[in-house]
Amino acid sequence: MTGTSLGPEVKHLTAVGGAMLYDASRAGNFRPEWFEPAFWRTHAAITGEVTGRGRTYFLREGKDELVLRHYRRGGLVALALGDRYWFESEARTRPFAEWQLTYHLHRAGLPVAAPVAARYQREGRWYRGDLLTERLPGALSLSARLATGVLPIASWVAIGRCIRRFHAAGVCHADLNAHNILLDEAGGVYLIDFDRGSLRRPGLWRDANLARLYRSLDKITDALPPARVSEADWHSLLAGYREGG
Repeated sequence: MTGTSLGPEVKHLTAVGGAMLYDASRAGNFRPEWFEPAFWRTHAAITGEVTGRGRTYFLREGKDELVLRHYRRGGLVALALGDRYWFESEARTRPFAEWQLTYHLHRAGLPVAAPVAARYQREGRWYRGDLLTERLPGALSLSARLATGVLPIASWVAIGRCIRRFHAAGVCHADLNAHNILLDEAGGVYLIDFDRGSLRRPGLWRDANLARLYRSLDKITDALPPARVSEADWHSLLAGYREGG
């Protein structure tokens, strides 16, 4: 999929020290200021914020809802480099690579949040980056849903089927966890955050993806009431995964 050319709706803008990509069919009135939280704050258009590795902003542009994420490193390396990444080429910058992968996944009909715009800004041999995507209306992360109560078996099965769809398409999610799986009010399941994601041939990486998700669930349930996630729930997810094949 990543070898497929971008459609005519995708525009490329050069800027001092960097460049931007945006989808004109989703943001015909796009402005470079959209990557600046201060711009949205001035227009009273920030509807929410989430802090984690970095800060994510939920925005309102007219009738549309967007998500602005600034790329920031995690772990000990963040103490030295923060939000800076080594520049190799434009195509290999994290915002452009994630934007294009997500663009092709969305065009292929996989349940992802549609990408809107991406930016990188260079400082010498380093760069910083940002990504704008559409916000999925009414969708909450699996971790947020579990914080409010147990999930029905049908939801666990649907999660397994969703993951299998991506694996069948060769999509390796680099950080498959309970925060990057979204569920909407109609029972739909989506995957988000394809930073460092890739397309691969079938292999053991599929099992590694599932193992990472299992560890994530095990970690978040430590702070939840007992039996919020059971072994039966996990086996229902695996049953959905097998059905999806």
